[in-house]
Amino acid sequence: MSPFQELTADLRRHQWVWLVTGTAGFIGSNLLEALLQLNQRVIGLDNFSTGSQRNLDEVCALVGANRWRDYVHITGDTRDLETCHRAAAGADFVLHQAALGSVPRSLADPIATHSANVTGFINMAVAARDAHVKRFVYASSSSVYGDHPALPKVEEKTGRCLSPYAATKLMNEIYADVFSRCYGLETIGLRYFNVFGPRQDPSSPYSGVIAVFADRVSASTMRANQLRIYLSVMGYTLMTGLRRWGLQATPLATAQVGTIRVRLLKIGALVRVTVRKVWVRMASSYPYQALFSQVLQQLRT
Repeated sequence: MSPFQELTADLRRHQWVWLVTGTAGFIGSNLLEALLQLNQRVIGLDNFSTGSQRNLDEVCALVGANRWRDYVHITGDTRDLETCHRAAAGADFVLHQAALGSVPRSLADPIATHSANVTGFINMAVAARDAHVKRFVYASSSSVYGDHPALPKVEEKTGRCLSPYAATKLMNEIYADVFSRCYGLETIGLRYFNVFGPRQDPSSPYSGVIAVFADRVSASTMRANQLRIYLSVMGYTLMTGLRRWGLQATPLATAQVGTIRVRLLKIGALVRVTVRKVWVRMASSYPYQALFSQVLQQLRT
């Protein structure tokens, strides 16, 4: 049994209370669904500024009426400390996802982004501290890496922030560290890169390419050759990465570069398999199996 399977089995045996902020959003609603399926009790806090009731309705339909009874929703704003205290009361764990995303939005309105992402964060951290929760897990961002050129990215190597949004996420990490050292609040920050999955809004500038694929397919506008072009772009990106790591200096005739080329081909094969798996999963969610079959057939060539 894998560690994840052991964890889920333990959760099914023991019911905890989880506060999920931003529960009507993309990531928050997926956390809600997963927790309810694991027989957990969930308190949701959302002001519906970017989330939607449609997401909650879909989760309700997926988990069923019996499990939905374990969900309590609070319509409110993390920028209000009293609301945060009310939501955190009795919670064992806090999953803080509520935030104003989007780098362009933060550039246009840095005050709103700061208010939601920093004031809202410290309010939730204070409420979690006062409620004596076991752990406070929050959404950070890959934008914290800023202009640091190192690849691959590692946690301790960050550069200068390139947007107000990135600055707010860095402040989240600073406050989390301070709360851990000063108050003993156990915190974990997750630096999200591109996340995709059910209930992601493809029209959002923060959605990744997979959400666009799903939207195009649902509208019957995605062609098989578009996926092949995307794979070619990924291959180019991999080649660029190899060059940035200084491997372009090795002459093509040497065995070392031959090994590198084989590795690159293997990476390309893994990319193909991964994308194929994504499309197979998507085929079960959208009624356009003929189009998916066409795409998968071209991927095999």
